[in-house]
Amino acid sequence: MEEKKPEKRRFQRIQFDAPCELYCREDMQTAEVLDISLKGVLVSRPAGWVASQGDSCELTIHLNDHESAIVVAATLRHLESDRLGFKIDYIDLESASHLKRLVELNLGDAELLERELLHLLR
Repeated sequence: MEEKKPEKRRFQRIQFDAPCELYCREDMQTAEVLDISLKGVLVSRPAGWVASQGDSCELTIHLNDHESAIVVAATLRHLESDRLGFKIDYIDLESASHLKRLVELNLGDAELLERELLHLLR
């Protein structure tokens, strides 16, 4: 029986279905967001994906039928056959406000949100 590693994640993942654009290595591909947290994003892996672990990318996550978006600079942390995991390195203030609101609505616990924000600022 395979032993599971203990969970090190400090930020709650929120299942979230939204279209996104991935800009990596001078290439743009579309994908679907699978889940998101204050520190990372998991997306479906597009066909023909060429970027490698450690590459810097920009993700544009579309909200409200493309009325607004969360735009982040991120590093590709892990690749799987059907999905990609990114660590958020930079997020602008407007995008951070959208992400905070999204997390707030889905967590339903203001205390947990505050704790996550404190971890993020450390």
